Amino acid sequence: MEVVNRHRSPPFVTKDGSSIRSLLDRTNSTAANQSLAEATVPPGGTAHPHRHIETEEIYYILAGTGRMQVGAEARDVGPLDAILIPPGSRHAIANTGSAPLVFLCCCAPPYSHDDTVIE
Repeated sequence: MEVVNRHRSPPFVTKDGSSIRSLLDRTNSTAANQSLAEATVPPGGTAHPHRHIETEEIYYILAGTGRMQVGAEARDVGPLDAILIPPGSRHAIANTGSAPLVFLCCCAPPYSHDDTVIE
């Protein structure tokens, strides 16, 4: 069994400008086909519009409120919302609240800077 404690994974900034903390991925486990990370967007902040060439992604909102855009569609999102982001889809999320927007990012195949295209 592999267990990674959140506090033992230092945050890093992705190509889209988000602060990410890897929970389980190739860098800290034997996970080969997916990755799980926690992202934080500060109040007033946004992740730059981007897409992933191969990766299918799911965001699961833990705290805060935001505006999610996938392709031409935009919706307000908040705690307990799950958002599917198909491969190749341009997407971005903005924090619209006064508290940090915190969400889980599940990626399959695992997140890679090389698979991320900023738009």
